[in-house]
Amino acid sequence: MRRFNSILILSSALIMASCGQMSSNQQTAAVVVDEAPKVTVTQVYAENVPQLSTYPTTVEAEIINNITPQSASRINEILVEVGDHVKKGQKLATMDAINLEKLRLQIKNDSIEYGRTKELHEIGAVSQANFEAMTLAYEVSKKTYSNLLENTILRSPISGIITARNYDEGDMYAMAQPLFVVQNITPVKMLINISESNYSKINKGMEVDIVADAFPGETFKGKVNLIYPTIDPRSHTFPVEITVDNKDEKLRPGMFARVTVNYGNNFRVVVPDNAVLKQVGADEKYVYVLNEDGTVTHTPVKVGVRMGKRYEIISGIDDGATIVTSGQTRLRNNIKVDIVK
Repeated sequence: MRRFNSILILSSALIMASCGQMSSNQQTAAVVVDEAPKVTVTQVYAENVPQLSTYPTTVEAEIINNITPQSASRINEILVEVGDHVKKGQKLATMDAINLEKLRLQIKNDSIEYGRTKELHEIGAVSQANFEAMTLAYEVSKKTYSNLLENTILRSPISGIITARNYDEGDMYAMAQPLFVVQNITPVKMLINISESNYSKINKGMEVDIVADAFPGETFKGKVNLIYPTIDPRSHTFPVEITVDNKDEKLRPGMFARVTVNYGNNFRVVVPDNAVLKQVGADEKYVYVLNEDGTVTHTPVKVGVRMGKRYEIISGIDDGATIVTSGQTRLRNNIKVDIVK
């Protein structure tokens, strides 16, 4: 009996000790739960934020000319190759001149006949109607010869570079595609489509920056050359033509490029990117703003341009506000926080 009582007393003591330890653990857990979340904060201010927009585009030649004979004939001689620089009026190729020679002889005869008819008309031996008919026929022959001469000796109408040659010497030109393509690439041009909201912000002559994938790290300077006067009703954009002098001819037609337009500055609050959070399941972005009493407020913001590791804030935060930059995972609206220095 005495042994039983001893066991009973010992068991009671163990139970009480266990209960006491449990109570102590519960108190510790309660203390942990009630601890204020630790956060870091920073004060943010407004500054001038460049309003930059970048547009993908493709480089184009300023002028493209297809050199095409007016009729099918054999190619006698080709005088230039792809990649050659040519001047305006430079001879590029010659075509078969058999028809030209025939027409030249015909014009020579027509000239003699015209002179004889004119003399007879002056003495009244030929009527006015016949003289006018002879004059018209002679003028048509001369015009035909001039056109055929132009068609026989092909010249470049512009200064530029030969970008295509589709026939060889001796080929019969079949009028299926141009004999040559000449492009003027000094300057080059690019077409970008800008939102109608920026229509009043862009002006002819504005400077823009251009980068091309072919020249990493290099920036080319261009200007707004043409602003189209109408808005596309479907996309609500309007075309703008950009030109680059391209005196070194680095930019070539077909290259992919990006044009950056600076629409000026806006005086806006700028915040670190790690302060901006996104609402789960929504497009809303928000930050936590620190209040004077040490609590934080869940504050929706409208984000503008990104500048490296910072965001422009269009609306939602006042100049000089203090916001949370880390430790947001345990935060909720109006919770008190512990600021880590």
